[in-house]
Amino acid sequence: MTVQMGTERATSLNGDVMTGMALMFVGVLIAPLIDIFSKLATAHMSSTAVAFIRFILQSSFMLPFILWRGSWREIRLSQSGFHAIRGGVLALSMVSFVTTLRYMEVADAIAIFFVEPMILTILSSIFLGETIGWRRYSACAVGFLGALLIIQPSFGEVGLVALLPVVTAFCVAIFAIMTRLRANREDPWAMQFQTGIWGGIFCALALVIMDRQGMADLAKLSNNMPAIGQLIGVSLAATISGILSVYAYRCAPASTLAPLQYFEIVSATALGWYVFGNFPDALKWLGIAIIIASGLYILWRERKTASRHPPTGEPTPNP
Repeated sequence: MTVQMGTERATSLNGDVMTGMALMFVGVLIAPLIDIFSKLATAHMSSTAVAFIRFILQSSFMLPFILWRGSWREIRLSQSGFHAIRGGVLALSMVSFVTTLRYMEVADAIAIFFVEPMILTILSSIFLGETIGWRRYSACAVGFLGALLIIQPSFGEVGLVALLPVVTAFCVAIFAIMTRLRANREDPWAMQFQTGIWGGIFCALALVIMDRQGMADLAKLSNNMPAIGQLIGVSLAATISGILSVYAYRCAPASTLAPLQYFEIVSATALGWYVFGNFPDALKWLGIAIIIASGLYILWRERKTASRHPPTGEPTPNP
């Protein structure tokens, strides 16, 4: 489905684009906590079980807010198919990435995943009709090169598992495009709640199938206290970062927000060092510096572009 966007919102600075960029910045700094807690939890249970409990807890945390805000009124049966796809795509992305975390350092896994902003930028141009200049493409490319300096991948050590973050990247890019399509039409809390429910359903089905096929290790669950605490941490981080990202996409185009996701590697590296003792070497610090520089350039470029063009209205999706 091709969606032609109407007047481009990226040139609006008054409370919209810069707000969206700020929300995305905070969200991507929080997001690595999902991976840190997930990696800790995989010592006690399977990747699919971690994803399943994450979705269930995330939806449970959101339920009081859904009821208090009246967001439940925004949930429509006619939209279930759309949100089921979003939930399924997100479930696949998380299972793939959590599986990666069992064998790789958090920062390295995230560095491979950072082909996603480039995929998202291209898909935004194709499916959302967003205007993307060479400067934004260049900033994405420079940020990606910085990520390559950080990862220093060794397929000899982990094998094909190193490709799973690429699967995650495609899934997350598709999820972001779908979020952008509905972010201005639906309540963010209702969207995230439905995604969590559907993600949990798909993971539950996978666990049942694995158990019945005799793959007990892949369906392994745990109820010990450390695992429960880690899963609560996963769910809280996912809820907060997820809500921030939905609000961000309501304010700014996906292609504008994509380069900011590189800042996640900064937080992931710091947390990986603190929790697991994985201290970056000089080459990784260079990569981090390049990522920060590319993100700051995007911020500067957006501010400069917005100052030359006044706000021109809302996007008008035409499926």
